[in-house]
Amino acid sequence: MALALIATLLGIWAVRRSFPETSGELTLPGLDSPVTVLRDGYGVAHVYADTSHDLFMAQGFTHAQERFWEMDFRRHVTAGRTAELFGPDQVETDAYLRTMGWRRVAEQEYDLLDERTQSHLDAYAEGVNAWIEEHSGTAASLEHGLLAVTADDYTIEPWTPADSLAWLKAMAWDLGGNLREETERAVLLASGLTRDQIDELYPAYPVGRHTPITATDEHNGAEADTESDSEAEADADADERRAPGAAPTGASGPPAPPGSPAAATTRTPDLPEDALSAVEGLDRISEAIPGLLGPASSSDLGSNSWVVSGDHTESGLPLLANDPHLGASMPSVWYQNGLHCNELTDACPYDVTGFSFSGLPGVVIGQNESIAWGLTNLNPDVMDLYVERIDGDHHIVDGERVPLEIIEETITVAGGEDVDITVRLTGHGPLISDAEAGSHLAPVTENPQITEAAESGDEETGDGGSDSPGDADGFEYGVALRWTALEPGTTAESIFALNRARDWGDFRDAASRFDVPAQNLIYADSEGNIGYQAPGRVPVRGAGDGRWPAPGWDSAYDWDDYLPFDELPSVYNPDSGVIVTANQSLVDDEYPHHLTDDWDYGYRSQRINDLLDQAITEGPVTSRDMSEIHMDSYHLAAAEALPHLLEVEVDGVTAQAQELLRDWDGYTDPDSAGAAFYQAFWRHLLPLLFDELGDVPMSGSSRGMYVVNRLLADPESAWWDGTAASGRDEVLAAAMDAAAEELTERLGGDPATWRWGDLHTLTATNQSFGTSGIGPVEWLLNRGPVESSGGSSIVNATGWNTTEGYEISAVPSMRMVVDLADRDASTWIHLTGNSGHAFHPNYDDQMAAWAAGETLPYTVTREGVGEAAVDELTLVP
Repeated sequence: MALALIATLLGIWAVRRSFPETSGELTLPGLDSPVTVLRDGYGVAHVYADTSHDLFMAQGFTHAQERFWEMDFRRHVTAGRTAELFGPDQVETDAYLRTMGWRRVAEQEYDLLDERTQSHLDAYAEGVNAWIEEHSGTAASLEHGLLAVTADDYTIEPWTPADSLAWLKAMAWDLGGNLREETERAVLLASGLTRDQIDELYPAYPVGRHTPITATDEHNGAEADTESDSEAEADADADERRAPGAAPTGASGPPAPPGSPAAATTRTPDLPEDALSAVEGLDRISEAIPGLLGPASSSDLGSNSWVVSGDHTESGLPLLANDPHLGASMPSVWYQNGLHCNELTDACPYDVTGFSFSGLPGVVIGQNESIAWGLTNLNPDVMDLYVERIDGDHHIVDGERVPLEIIEETITVAGGEDVDITVRLTGHGPLISDAEAGSHLAPVTENPQITEAAESGDEETGDGGSDSPGDADGFEYGVALRWTALEPGTTAESIFALNRARDWGDFRDAASRFDVPAQNLIYADSEGNIGYQAPGRVPVRGAGDGRWPAPGWDSAYDWDDYLPFDELPSVYNPDSGVIVTANQSLVDDEYPHHLTDDWDYGYRSQRINDLLDQAITEGPVTSRDMSEIHMDSYHLAAAEALPHLLEVEVDGVTAQAQELLRDWDGYTDPDSAGAAFYQAFWRHLLPLLFDELGDVPMSGSSRGMYVVNRLLADPESAWWDGTAASGRDEVLAAAMDAAAEELTERLGGDPATWRWGDLHTLTATNQSFGTSGIGPVEWLLNRGPVESSGGSSIVNATGWNTTEGYEISAVPSMRMVVDLADRDASTWIHLTGNSGHAFHPNYDDQMAAWAAGETLPYTVTREGVGEAAVDELTLVP
């Protein structure tokens, strides 16, 4: 008994040893003057400083106090160094990340940034390192203590600005483009499906049914008449920064010749099966790389945001709402904080509060004393795969041998031998097929010809034909990735510029620096203006449209340029007084440039538009209305499918369950039996209906919903001809039978007692040790389960994977409503809590409120923050 008590007390001591000091006085060498840090009962830290240096140094110290394990783990992932922590099982992941080179690009990026941004990154690193000097092992975190089992000689290294910048690459990977869709289309084509069949599975966005974010006739309309000289100069500077036609830094090989006849021709590569085998199985790469913002293969990573002008609100000033949909991690990906200069000056221009990422200085989403902004994923097509012809240490471009760039890397392995790898880059980017995680991309059968033109040596392609050095005989083949995130950019500058923006012109200038991941940026200010700006580097291709892997040996398929910033959609004070972004198509059919074909299909966005129309009609719109929209759980896609399900003849328990659908109101509340049965039906329908797709499952989110609803209106479609069931009604009946059987086994034989909440639960999982398989460790670090309403492609977007089960895998990671009429009347919440220390009171103190749809006061003024403060910490030089 005594030994058990001692062990318990030691365990409590180990857990609490890393808790931060949040009151009193601490010395922070390097400060210019004392800094005050106020925390409220939820651990939201507000930093008050005299200088920008002190502000960001104190933010670095505060982030480290609360979240250093998260920061340390992330920098090891982004640098391809997780094997140093967890041993040989992580070598494959590290090799792939070293091949892509996130860390290499981050180190190059620092030198590209302006002096002010560099100084903020340096100050932040100073603050983190001041904390590191005083902490190690369990004094740093419980997780660092657990490393004694896997890496007993581990020593925490100093923090660097590149550690912060590399996190932006992880953001870009998780939010980055259509790599999954491009690969799926290629694999389906190789499996024997025709292009017409594949187009049915990836249809065009329904512009006429689901309202796009912007209308082309409103682009730049209001601001075009009021653009100042400084704004025009900012646009010109932005275009210069975008480096038109530049190849990835560090890569070799010529770019596509701009203006050439071949570059002006858009054509789709003709990809036969032998070439397509080069990209088959690429989805395994997503599985090999940890999704730091969420599961990389999930189509539910997205976001909602909307802004309503004062013409429609109770206060007469705008309301702005945002809820990014990311992975259900523990702790939450967000850290709430405020950064306040004691006196606003040109040298110290920050008075900003909002959501930050630990490890990255500044505020990513939030409000300052003049404006508020929100983000959702724009998701333009910025990732292209190129099948390359390799000849020794060269690759072939237009019949000429061009040297590969060769980089040697060594992976250090805890408990094992070092592993040496060779990274090779073409003019398009790294050969991702070289890494073990991408090795299945490499086996291209002999003479792979990606285009008919390439086979014939068509002059337009620039290929030299079969007698040139580009002849296929005797060559090795690989797959290279061109991706905007593998080029140094200025997104870090953009974050600081957003934080200090005072008006629309400042906001657009900040947006012009937001290179990757491209986001939908919404805006509101205290003068009553609202706006939207699309940022990001969006490639202009020569031949091809980015939907299929391209022949790397033919420069006609290279990127010619990036879209000029001023030609990206921008809307200021639209006549409607409303802007809604929820990953739907950004543009209508009149927009002249190609952004992507792989949008979300717009069920969430249309529902938000419909609810705002109703709120405006019943008006005026209030903050409560905005919060209620956040929690809307109506299944818009199911409403279209239900009439077909009710016509199918079924019997037994399935017939009883069918009656649930007849009475179901379409809302996916936890207590809903109808929601439980419909979602189970949906899960079983997809593999029955799309049994031709093999290892490429149909999306269970908006694309699958839109495709299925179109097929329900076409009972003669060949897609209804299946192996287990054939014919529309037979397939629907079989799926309903399978759903009824599963729910009977799991929830009991009375359909009236089935509950969606019994299936659809959330467990917030620690990204490193949370899936260790060691029960006590998982118990220490994970939290949940909790029930939630919602589901995939529903406004309350608690996404789930139809191939795995009903458990929540992607969530509204935070919810925010900003009231421009009264900054302290704003509301917010995020998934778990601000602390990253298990068993700290702020580790999971927001989770129950989040699940219930509640929010917390979002105070930002000095008076409001002071009234809410429960702890005051003074940091002195």
